[in-house]
Amino acid sequence: MSLLFYNLNDDMKSLAKLIFEKHFELDPKLNTEYDDRRKMLMYEDILYSLGFLDTSIKFSDDKIFVDFTVWIYQLMCNLMKDLSRERLKDQMVLHLTIMRTVYLEHFSEKGDSITSLIDIAIKAVKEQSDSFEDNKKIETGKFIDIKKDYLECLLKNDTKGAVELIGNIAKSGIDLIDIYINIIQEVMYEVGNLWHRNLITVDKEHYCTATTQVVLSQFYPVIFSSPRNGLKLLSCCVGSELHEMGIRMLSDLFEYNGWDSIYLGAAVPKQAILSSIRENMPELVALSVTMPQHLSLCLDIVTSIKEKYPAMKVAVGGRAFKSTTRLWDKWNIDVYTENADQLIEWANQNIVKAKEVF
Repeated sequence: MSLLFYNLNDDMKSLAKLIFEKHFELDPKLNTEYDDRRKMLMYEDILYSLGFLDTSIKFSDDKIFVDFTVWIYQLMCNLMKDLSRERLKDQMVLHLTIMRTVYLEHFSEKGDSITSLIDIAIKAVKEQSDSFEDNKKIETGKFIDIKKDYLECLLKNDTKGAVELIGNIAKSGIDLIDIYINIIQEVMYEVGNLWHRNLITVDKEHYCTATTQVVLSQFYPVIFSSPRNGLKLLSCCVGSELHEMGIRMLSDLFEYNGWDSIYLGAAVPKQAILSSIRENMPELVALSVTMPQHLSLCLDIVTSIKEKYPAMKVAVGGRAFKSTTRLWDKWNIDVYTENADQLIEWANQNIVKAKEVF
């Protein structure tokens, strides 16, 4: 998890230490409420908060920091059932107040922006309801029973059952895009939701991800046997981003639609991406970002691509962009989409058809 704040410099880490110590000084009850493990996690959460705060200020986008603050508050409520939501709310408000004071002591020139941002975050925490908002996507839309059955297989560690279930529905005629987007993707979102609600452990979440990769691998013979259209997609997660499931699924579906995919995987540095573009000259580059701390690096990569290859089509996506106020509109990209089928449709209209004309 330390990769999430890999880009924080020593000054920011010193700020985290000051905020941590000040919180215990002003709220001595924490010494009895927090054991060593909780103290360690609290310090890490402060580092995360500073990373999100820094990103939010850089892009002048309050939503990045506010959404994270609310998410952390809800996570604390789910993990620390021995403390009331009211008590945890007070802790979070004090934490934000201390963060503002310490931050302004070191970066006074950011006074107006930081003061406004912290005020909005405090208000958002205070407005949270007493119960977790349980958005179960698997109980909406299409294939509800299949999604429930697949989730049950994962939660029971039934790898064989998961593989057979998805294999059988494919044989029944359900389209591969539906399997990927409307079944697998939504179940994996629910897995993340269950972890956030402290209903499954992190090892269970990792098992679900690993098993789903096995499940998807059974479709490779079909995916790679599709007729080729002569177009190439280069796709990856930027920087130290490790959440690769979404971009891997996108690459599979492009292959299924006739593209040759150059899938670079996770934790790909900027120079490696540029080198691969130079070598392969794809028609489309797709960059995925899950954690907002990596948005700055993604922008740097997008800028470099467009400087070197102005005509190169660049797409961005991933959960990080959902925690912004349409940040992609400010970037020199060709398209932002929320999922693979949207990007495939865009590519068909803007790349495939253009090739057919010529």
